[in-house]
Order: sequence, then structure tokens, then C-alpha cells
Amino acid sequence: MQSSDPTRITFTGSDDLTLVADRRGAPGERNVVFLHGGGQTRYSWGGTAAAVAERGWCSWTVDARGHGESDWSPTGDYRLSKFAADVAAVMSEIGDRPALVGASLGGLTSLLLLGQDAPGASRGLVLVDIVPNMEKKGTDRIASFMMANAESGFASLEEAADAVAAYNHHRDRPPSIDGLRKNLRERDGRWYWHWDPKFISPAADRGPSEINDPTLLMNCAKAIPEPMMLVRGRMSDVVSPEGAVEFVDEVPNAEFVDVSEAGHMVAGDRNDAFTAAVTTFLDGFS
Repeated sequence: MQSSDPTRITFTGSDDLTLVADRRGAPGERNVVFLHGGGQTRYSWGGTAAAVAERGWCSWTVDARGHGESDWSPTGDYRLSKFAADVAAVMSEIGDRPALVGASLGGLTSLLLLGQDAPGASRGLVLVDIVPNMEKKGTDRIASFMMANAESGFASLEEAADAVAAYNHHRDRPPSIDGLRKNLRERDGRWYWHWDPKFISPAADRGPSEINDPTLLMNCAKAIPEPMMLVRGRMSDVVSPEGAVEFVDEVPNAEFVDVSEAGHMVAGDRNDAFTAAVTTFLDGFS
């Protein structure tokens, strides 16, 4: 078995932005790239990435542009096509058609990349609680949470933890708030999210507007011939049961897993069940 201790790696993405990633396992012919959701960082995948590496895969968890330790776009360019170009650059450097696991923004990026920009670049795709036809109520709730303190920040980690607990009301509050340090930056005595506020308040024509085009994204999904799996949180307000059924009906090479006691952030809510679903999917490529 390979060590699951991460090695920090940097890539050069589109526009010469530096992208930061963690690698677990030895590079070879079995690679899987994890792409987090909007407002998250590569640390959201830690448990699953380690488990995948223990099964002989090389797992790469990548901070998207404007997130975590990766560069912020100097022009505030956060179009979905730019996220896709960044992933294409990472995949090109890794080589060997890696499998992709994309949550929310990462999943939509993967659809655009594999269905339009770089067909055949991956051996398979896991979509984590995301489909082209998202529920507006759920996406509005996410946007409100992200915008509430994007510019003002928090007076303390405890205040940030209160906000997260209110948003994830279905999840038990963790006994320690130390994990939040990986998602926040301290500046002038206040704590700010580890992502560029321009991501949610972009300049004209610089935001990820493609996510509002379900026809484009569904066409991309249907154009991908490789195996896919949709993992939905059963308590999700972003992907409805009807939306999940519609997706697998439209995309015949997609299977569907519904994770109980999980919301939109499936990997964080039920990491055990999520990891089991991902490793079972990846085992199909052995």
C-alpha cells in the first residue's frame, strides 16, 4: 500500500496561475483528481483521498483558482471555462486519463471539460451532488451563505464556526474549531474565507455564468461516453430526487447513489458512505 501522507504539489494552470494540490500515493497509471465545490478547498477531500491512495490509486486534491492556496485571478476571471482549462492543464501534466471526482462547482467544471473542451481526457467521472438542473432554493441558500461575510469576514474563529453550524444545521457541530483554520485567512485581526470574493461578485462576463445554462451542461453530460456516477445527498436542497432521476434517464452511462443523512456536502456529512461509493466506482477500472 502507498502512504496516504500528502505531498504538496504545484501546477501551472490557465493564465499562468499557480494551482496548489496535495498528492497521496505514487504517480503511475491509476490517477484520480478531486475537484472541490465553490468556496471550499482541497482539504474537503482528505479522508476519501487517503482511502483511495490506500487502494493503490494516486489521488490528487486540487485547490481551484481563487480558492485555498491557489492564485487568485488578477482580472477576476472565474468563468467555468477557465476552471475547466485549469483542470485540463493539471491533467496534461499528470498524464494517463485520470478519473475525476467533482463536487458542485468541480462537477460542473468536469462536465464542461469532458463534454465539450477535452473529450476523452478522463476514464470516468463522479459527480457529487450536482446536476445541470439544480434547485434554485438550494443554490440561493449557498450564495447567501457565501456572500454574507465574504467582504466583512469574522471577528473570530468561533464566530465563523457559528455561521457554519447555522448553515449545516443537519450536521453535529464538531468539538474543535481548529479545522476551520484551513478554510480561513487571518488579516488585520479578522478572519476571511480562503477564496476570492470576486468569485461570487465578479466583474461583467467574468463569473461562472455557464452554471446557469442547464441545456449546455446536459448536452455536455450526454456527450461523455465514459462511466459516470452521481452521488446525491438524500437531504440535499440542490439536487432533488426528480432531478437525479432525470439525469440518469438522460445519461444512460450514469449510475446513481443516494446517501442517507447527507446534504449537499456529502463527503463532509457522511464520509464513510461517500468513500465507499467512490472506491467501489474506481474498483471498476481495476
